[in-house]
Amino acid sequence: MSVWESAILGAVQGLTEFLPVSSSGHLEIAGALFGLRDPESNLWMTVTLHLATVLASIVVFRREIWAIIRGTLRLTFNDQSLYFLNIVISIVPILLVGLLFKDWIEALFSGNLILVGAMLVVTAVLLAFSHFARIGTRPITPKRAFVIGIAQAIAVLPGLSRSGATISAALLQGVRREEAARFSFLMVIIPILGMNLLDVVHAMKGSGAVATTGEAALGGAAGDMGLVAVAVGFVVAFLTGLFACKVMIRLVSRGKLLWFAVYCVAAGLVAIILGLTGV
Repeated sequence: MSVWESAILGAVQGLTEFLPVSSSGHLEIAGALFGLRDPESNLWMTVTLHLATVLASIVVFRREIWAIIRGTLRLTFNDQSLYFLNIVISIVPILLVGLLFKDWIEALFSGNLILVGAMLVVTAVLLAFSHFARIGTRPITPKRAFVIGIAQAIAVLPGLSRSGATISAALLQGVRREEAARFSFLMVIIPILGMNLLDVVHAMKGSGAVATTGEAALGGAAGDMGLVAVAVGFVVAFLTGLFACKVMIRLVSRGKLLWFAVYCVAAGLVAIILGLTGV
């Protein structure tokens, strides 16, 4: 993999991880266009790009994260410990899906662009519904957190946007727009770190495991692509992730999701055409 390809994939991951357009779908499309098909060699670049976008989330929400940690460590029932409890509850569905359906999920990430295109269209429908939903003022509660967590678990399908699904699930429950975006980005930090850590451990044990998050089509093991390409991908994903995360919060607060729905329909049609033509 060249440095330019690594930079492009980093930009794709950084932008689409936070924008509701499916990072998995776009990475599948990018992988098809670049001809990067070997899932065995995708792990290290996948982990690198995910760590970059997680770091971007931590930087953007560093004050909120520190407040949650301090409040939780007080070992008393307060707003911060309740928020942390909501995050833990939201993780339960994706944990169960990962434990019970890991192999089935991994099999879906094999360049099935028709599936990717169909799920992008589903993402568009979700965004359209949430766009026209009544503006809510409700807080995140354990029950609403669990529903949002179910949306995150379903969004393991390639092409179904995680942020689009979780934000839509929150908005359709009447959660305040800015809070919906914030919770969506905070709730994913622990699952991504956990799944990528497991992937690295399995790979180092020689199990041949591939990335459970499924963001495949990245190509090139670390030794083949070189540290420069990996570093470039990380930096680009981090910087574009910072930009996209901040922009997405503003757009959700202003209710500007309909244009992303239009884009997802267009991207979905492109993926379906690529799949039908055998790219």
